[in-house]
Amino acid sequence: MDHKLSIFKPEKAMKANLKRIRSKVQAWSFKRGASGCSDRRLMLRYFSGLIYAATGGFIPHASAQSQAFPTKPMRFVVPFPAGGGVDLVARTIAEKISNRLGQSIVIENRPGAGTAIGTEIVVKSPPDGYTWLVSPVGGQGVLHAMKAKLPFDARKDLVSVGRIAYGTVALVVPASSKAKTVQELVAMAKANPGKMTYASSGTGALIHLTGEMFKLAAQVDMVHVPYKGTIQIIPDLIDGRVDMALDSLPAYLPHLKAGRLRALAVASRQRSALLPDQPTMAEVGLPSVVSFTDYGMFAAAGTPQDIVNLMNKEMLLALGLEDVKAKLAAAGIDVAPSSPDQMRAELIDEYKKWAGVVKAAGLKPE
Repeated sequence: MDHKLSIFKPEKAMKANLKRIRSKVQAWSFKRGASGCSDRRLMLRYFSGLIYAATGGFIPHASAQSQAFPTKPMRFVVPFPAGGGVDLVARTIAEKISNRLGQSIVIENRPGAGTAIGTEIVVKSPPDGYTWLVSPVGGQGVLHAMKAKLPFDARKDLVSVGRIAYGTVALVVPASSKAKTVQELVAMAKANPGKMTYASSGTGALIHLTGEMFKLAAQVDMVHVPYKGTIQIIPDLIDGRVDMALDSLPAYLPHLKAGRLRALAVASRQRSALLPDQPTMAEVGLPSVVSFTDYGMFAAAGTPQDIVNLMNKEMLLALGLEDVKAKLAAAGIDVAPSSPDQMRAELIDEYKKWAGVVKAAGLKPE
């Protein structure tokens, strides 16, 4: 089938065709006898062509695998807890890819250390195409900007498979907050320097630096409160134990609709279709606060390129399905697939961007 990486097995056809070729060689030799060198060269070219045609252009190679790919279940490692945007993206495409490839795909949530724990698992996995990382692309740049010593470098130790989608980042406060606008929130923070808090899904992760970006732009002093993931933030935010979160939108939507939380703005360049009444940061006077989640897929360096290309193809097919687009759009996630090369270029840009934010914020890599 077209979704399998199969190796052509031409043994029977080759034997029959080569038998016919041998008879032609014998006939040629009998007719020509010990002809000159030019005849021998002509004969070699002639029969080389016959052999190529007889084998269908297939020349056996010692590294050729006789089995199709995949032959066993695969796993998608997600460096965040279940229930967040990255988890939703991974589960949505895994279902479609699993159905096409005929193998189950296990979602393995490995949160912590600003995505470093989950990323390292994939980096250290065998590069055989059975372990994949679904993670923010920009998050890798943030991670390396914030961590002085890491046992890996995503630019060298991972291969880019392709970008999956972009997600909306929104500024969210408890329903009980006195702030009804971003301007009011900023005024409260300026009146209480060092007392108000903002939550993130982990120190050194994208959402942490988005909060720092907000502090720089608004010129406020707020305390960072890190959590292991978005799902852990929400109960404390609802109860008012933290004052705000500038976070990926999907997990917050049910609570926004239920009135337990309130969104004040989005950090994208355009308003969100899910929050059409909420302004962008540029509209509230903070144009430098631009952040979004960019979901991508990676594999361990050394993964065969044909397997990487297969997964990119399967990812593109999954993202082209209307039900997939609708499911992700309902969570504020816009499908935006790319080639491996395009995603790698984006990864390099994100490294530069977030290194600049860390320097401007005066943060010290851990």
